Amino acid sequence: MTDQILLVGDVGGTNARFALTRMVDGRPVLEHHESFPAETYPTFLGGVKAFIDGCAVKPTGGVIAVAGPVTDGEIDLTNSPWRVSEGELQTLGLNPVKLINDFEALAWGAPIVPEAELASLGGPLDGDPHATVAVLGPGTGFGVSALVRDAHGREMAMPSEGGHACFPPGDAVEDEILRILRRRYDRVSIERLICGPGLLNMHRALAEIDGRETHIDDPAEITETALNDPNTPCGATLARFCAILGAVAGDIALTTGARGGVYIAGGIAPRILPFLKASPFRERFERKGRFKEYMQAIPTKVILHKHAALLGAARVAFVEAG
Repeated sequence: MTDQILLVGDVGGTNARFALTRMVDGRPVLEHHESFPAETYPTFLGGVKAFIDGCAVKPTGGVIAVAGPVTDGEIDLTNSPWRVSEGELQTLGLNPVKLINDFEALAWGAPIVPEAELASLGGPLDGDPHATVAVLGPGTGFGVSALVRDAHGREMAMPSEGGHACFPPGDAVEDEILRILRRRYDRVSIERLICGPGLLNMHRALAEIDGRETHIDDPAEITETALNDPNTPCGATLARFCAILGAVAGDIALTTGARGGVYIAGGIAPRILPFLKASPFRERFERKGRFKEYMQAIPTKVILHKHAALLGAARVAFVEAG
């Protein structure tokens, strides 16, 4: 197995990341990283082929994680026009090859991310090593998954589309946010608020609630302004974003029984880390009524490792390759 060179990928609605992986001392090691905007290539297959063509050593198989559901070996990326199947990937010399959900890959990868590349958002340092861990996070969309573990060391990743569950308001302001967004969306999911585009939805809704106008049309401007001056409407938007993220994370922890810990992934959390730590995130995470003590025993951490999904894909790749 140590001689095998496999392909791993992490493809979202905005960026595509690829690497080669091999096993060293029982752990996957990533090499030959490459990242590019998904729009660089008109087809998914073209992007994968371009990466492989640039590798001196050609991979014999692999696993690619994608931001969307995988059905019968085919992907339909939720926030991208790319389409591909495992059969098409085999034409590039990859056999076996497997497509998995990106947050399924993160579920496999989160427990092996070095502690130095994790940032605590509260709770104990470690959770129950035999209990489920949950992984969730905002980026272009909002992903949710879990890694189910038992006392015998068995593990099974649980991909989901939990980001499309209904948004649960937690106070009167969030009741109003939901009411406003229902004018635009027949059904308001978590992803309509907790992701990059969702941040803009929230900012506009809060402006309406406050009776003021806003001309901001870029989520990055909201984040940048909030980080520079939290005492602005943008700061209030980002604080509300963090609070709702905490509440949703707590709901997912309860739903999955994630006493092993909750990991926040995605591109947004690491960029706003100091703000997130000072926000109501953990308070809203623990605010679960009779289950507050249950929640207090669950660690919450941000994944800082840029290639955690690739690590998870590598774990799956070596199992598939035998």
